[in-house]
Amino acid sequence: MNENNQLRDVYDAIADPTRRELIHLLSESEEIPLHELTAQFPMGRTAVSKHLTILKEVGLVHDRKVGRETRFRLDASPLREVQDWVGFYSKYWSTNMLRLNQLFEEEEE
Repeated sequence: MNENNQLRDVYDAIADPTRRELIHLLSESEEIPLHELTAQFPMGRTAVSKHLTILKEVGLVHDRKVGRETRFRLDASPLREVQDWVGFYSKYWSTNMLRLNQLFEEEEE
């Protein structure tokens, strides 16, 4: 593993829109072969494979060989870290929304 891979985390992995779309596609099926994933993007197989490799490095994707075909499946458990982080800050958004709602109500009175 090179130095760049050691610095990669789930946030880095989901920062790219192509990888987010791969996660979405994989969430809709139990397993998807590489050629089916590649068909969903305006890029070649090598580029899609590089994105999948990044997702694999952070544990979001697992692969297995079936004959000459590689199939991929999603493991969403690393996304819990993102959910927890966003959840922590949601109390601030909720508080601000309550304040905004109170201002609207005061204006209406």
